[in-house]
Amino acid sequence: MRIIAGSAKGKVLTSPPDSRTRPTSDRAREGLFSSLVSEFSSLVGLNFLDLYAGSGAVGVEAYSRGAALVHAVESEGDMGSIAISNFQLVKSTAGSYRVFHTKAERFLESEHAAEKGQYDIIFMDPPYELSNSVIEDLLQTIITRDLLQPRGIVAIERESKGAPFTWPHPLEAIKVRSYGQGSIYYGGYSATVLS
Repeated sequence: MRIIAGSAKGKVLTSPPDSRTRPTSDRAREGLFSSLVSEFSSLVGLNFLDLYAGSGAVGVEAYSRGAALVHAVESEGDMGSIAISNFQLVKSTAGSYRVFHTKAERFLESEHAAEKGQYDIIFMDPPYELSNSVIEDLLQTIITRDLLQPRGIVAIERESKGAPFTWPHPLEAIKVRSYGQGSIYYGGYSATVLS
């Protein structure tokens, strides 16, 4: 795996040594950032949250592309160490990053989640076997704690063949993009909330 674009473009990411995590494929990662750049024009200056970060590849990509803040959350301690080493590949950036060794649910309830204000982009890549009810609970916490910018985007990678989860009101589906085994679901606040 390599960093696709930005200040650390082309640098090789350290991958997990075993199959405990399922890294977002290069194709899906490229599709994700293409969609995000299409939506925001650029990631420069944005706040990015990477839940279930694994090796940190998605958060590192956001950081390389100029995100002002990247929070990467990973419950596996040794994965967190790999993520930190991958973030250290990005040298020239005005942003900052932090890797949190905790569960996604615990992080969203913590003060760390809100310490820098709202996130512009929240990406989740949980294990495919994680139930939809857990995803929906995480989304509800994001709403309740007001962690997403009004015009922010939530992107969630799930198994393409799996049953879809439900976006809790006032979040709603924007689009779905499939990349073989995995699909990325995009959502945000409805137009009525923004008006």
